[in-house]
Amino acid sequence: MKKAKIFIFALILGGLIAFPLGVNFGRDAPLLSNPFKQRSVQDKMIGTVKEGAEKALEGAKEKIHKATEPLKQ
Repeated sequence: MKKAKIFIFALILGGLIAFPLGVNFGRDAPLLSNPFKQRSVQDKMIGTVKEGAEKALEGAKEKIHKATEPLKQ
């Protein structure tokens, strides 16, 4: 019975520790920052623009790589 109580306590404690870390991980924020802090609209837009620019850059890299491949003979 004592082992069951310790197990349940450990599950609850682990959940309380893991929840804020998971929220920060999902928001791409530093893990030990405040998970309930509201991000400003400017920060959200910067993140969106960065993601779009990274996707466009990857697409351009692939197209340039494909265009500069040597011809197969």
